[in-house]
Amino acid sequence: MDSIKTEQSWREFQASYIQQKKKRSMADRIRKIAVFLCLGAAACALIWFGAYAVSKIGDWLFSPKPEKVASEPAPPKYLGISEVKTLVQNIDILNAKTDLFFADGPSWTYTIHTKLDTRLQAQLISTLNYLQTLDRGKPELIGMVAMDGSTGFIKAMAGFNPGKQGTNPCTSAVYPAASLFKIVTASAAVEKLNYTATTPLFFNGRKYTLYKQQLTNQTTKYTSRVTLETAFAESINPVFGKLGQLPLGKEVLNNFAEKFGFNQNPDADFNFPAPYFSATDSDYHLAELGCGFNRDTLISPVFAMTMVSAVVNKGHSLVPRLVDRIANSDEDEIYKSAKKIYKTPISAKTAATMKRLMKKTVSSGTARKSFRGYSRDKVLSNLLIGGKTGSLSNREHTLKYDWFTGFGQQKTTKETLIVAVVVGHGKYIGTRACIHAKNMLRTYFSAPKTQKSSLTSTSAVPE
Repeated sequence: MDSIKTEQSWREFQASYIQQKKKRSMADRIRKIAVFLCLGAAACALIWFGAYAVSKIGDWLFSPKPEKVASEPAPPKYLGISEVKTLVQNIDILNAKTDLFFADGPSWTYTIHTKLDTRLQAQLISTLNYLQTLDRGKPELIGMVAMDGSTGFIKAMAGFNPGKQGTNPCTSAVYPAASLFKIVTASAAVEKLNYTATTPLFFNGRKYTLYKQQLTNQTTKYTSRVTLETAFAESINPVFGKLGQLPLGKEVLNNFAEKFGFNQNPDADFNFPAPYFSATDSDYHLAELGCGFNRDTLISPVFAMTMVSAVVNKGHSLVPRLVDRIANSDEDEIYKSAKKIYKTPISAKTAATMKRLMKKTVSSGTARKSFRGYSRDKVLSNLLIGGKTGSLSNREHTLKYDWFTGFGQQKTTKETLIVAVVVGHGKYIGTRACIHAKNMLRTYFSAPKTQKSSLTSTSAVPE
């Protein structure tokens, strides 16, 4: 029995040994296969990475180097007057409904604050819209502009000129000055000849003609006697023609035209062409220049206001300014305007005399009909109003230029608004420049003082 058990145990042992040997042999083969596969995968990865690295190194070595990107310029910390003028050229001021404008720089935005009176602007725009609807009496062109008489700030600028699209009729110096030049001639007479408002002067013939026979000092029973004040208020051509030709002459006329700013540009923050004046040695031409009865002396409505500014500022004319201040994108102030004296063409005494002459124009002169009843008007009666009219046809006689420039001054506060209006009438005479000027004064001074202050910070016209 014991031998049988031993033989069976050996067989079981042999079978178990053979089976384990087979398992170890299979495990070795599997391990070798796994190692082979891992080594192969690693080799493939190394080959791929090497090729990729070589490719990138090649690209880095042989590809062109990228150019450096230029950095954007930093916004300026302060703007000069020439830079401000460039910015203003790119915004549309004419007929604007806001007093706030925006101008883009390379990577920033400017905010331009003006002193435009949006209430007055709205009234002028409404007037223009009405004029455009007319069949009869519609102007061929019109320019209306207003300026604060004590600061030089432009308060309103509106108009249209269909014949010259893209131009601003308020700044264009293409209109004959006509009788507005009598402001210069009368100032020269007061300043150089010591004339007063009551100095007697004489003329022959009609008031608004200018014939050579009217330019003599011969007196007859038909000779009319007037004062300088009346001659200015009624715009009597022969009187001012004789002044330009005889006692003043070429040198004085040239000198006073230059003093007022003809043929020059003030250092303003917006562009307007220089007014033009040129005197010759011709006696008759000097007479034409003295009274404005010519088409050679050219001005803009803006320049007309600078002449008046000398009258209301004791002889000092102001540089017109449009911009009050400019802020950058961070609301930092980078420009602030300042009041500038442009010229001092006349003395304070002469300015006072000229102011009297201009008031006479409105009370009993060529602007009398248009301003009739202003002393009873609830707004205009609180103002001292003066001005000068002018009218002249173009060479083809297809257009009649109609002028008014003047001032309205509050009697108590002395707040002053200077206005200038030019209208180009076609076949039919429509609303005259004096009427537009009167409406501008009424609108501006009808606003309560507190309301005026708020208007300067309002960015849109109320509908």
